[in-house]
Amino acid sequence: MIAALLKGIALGFMLSISVGPVIFSIIKQSINNGHKGGFAFVAGVSLSDITLVIISQLFTELFRSLLDYKTQIGVGGSILLIILGVYVFFFKKVKVNEEGVHVIKMRKRDMFRTAISGYFMNTLNPSVIAFWLLIATSVVDLSINYRIIMFTTCLIFVLAADVAKVLLAGRLRKKLTPHNIHLINKLSGLILVGFGIALIIGTLFYGDKIN
Repeated sequence: MIAALLKGIALGFMLSISVGPVIFSIIKQSINNGHKGGFAFVAGVSLSDITLVIISQLFTELFRSLLDYKTQIGVGGSILLIILGVYVFFFKKVKVNEEGVHVIKMRKRDMFRTAISGYFMNTLNPSVIAFWLLIATSVVDLSINYRIIMFTTCLIFVLAADVAKVLLAGRLRKKLTPHNIHLINKLSGLILVGFGIALIIGTLFYGDKIN
């Protein structure tokens, strides 16, 4: 029991501090759209993690077979990130008031769309698939109770960490000027494009070297 909890916490910590497009998108959503936008995006990411865990446990062989399509998944995810980054950099308009705080008008459909974007950004990330596959195959011989405790602890830890990121970004938003908010969004777009390019290069030229 204790071993499963500790391993779940360790895995959750590893996943929550990993640097990738998701963490920057959480910060951007929280700055632009407040807590509602940030929490909606986090909900999508969390649902994606839950989906991947369930698939990895119920269909281990099927999940492993996804590695046969890692190139297609990597290219698809890369293109998605690049398109999203270009949109954010060139076309996304950020509304701010005189105090530099974004005018938040998150409707239900906006929150749903934000959650969907978080779900697919996380699901189409080959590194996330590889992470859950590695963990799934490493504990396949352990008891079901051990795995339930470990994965549940891990997912709760990651969700709590993402919620903390939303809250911290929300506090930061109140101190930003309109100019800085625009710069952060431009930077976020560049980061997404950069991750997309790096991911597609790694997938096409180094994917076969990574087992």
